[in-house]
Amino acid sequence: MPRKTEYVPFGYEPPTPATKGTLIFYDPFEQVQELVERAVQTKQKRAFSKLVLYPLHEETMKRMFKVQVSPFYKREQELREWLDERGASFVVVESFEAKRKKYTPIDTALRHLVEKYGSPHFVLMTPEIANAFASYSSFEEWIVRLRLILVSEPKHPHPRLDKFRHRWEVLETDSES
Repeated sequence: MPRKTEYVPFGYEPPTPATKGTLIFYDPFEQVQELVERAVQTKQKRAFSKLVLYPLHEETMKRMFKVQVSPFYKREQELREWLDERGASFVVVESFEAKRKKYTPIDTALRHLVEKYGSPHFVLMTPEIANAFASYSSFEEWIVRLRLILVSEPKHPHPRLDKFRHRWEVLETDSES
């Protein structure tokens, strides 16, 4: 196979990419507008290369929180319609749980997302989901591989979440900007 020779001026440095990492929003997306809008603003403000929305299956919500949510396909459809209205082509709606059609442990979901999307990984979640995540035995193994961004300050953080306070932050509101 012949080589292609490229000529560059002396001292040429390739440009560094302006965007980096992936922001993963792990949520049931029962109320779409406000939280997704804040996630899109965070993606643009912090220059993430990709925003991945990961809607949770109703079986996952039932197991994690013992609450009923609307069917997965309805929430996913609302999410896609809302994104189409906004013209947010840089946002990816991950349909991994739609393929599984059952309870998906957070470990399995994170493993899939980390393998599929570029690093570094930032996971945006509500304080309730973060507390549930911190209660799992694999939390300490995951928290060193990714960073958490919480939608709001947790009222009663799980002891493991408190222990790793340096690995998570609270999402800024518009008034702080």
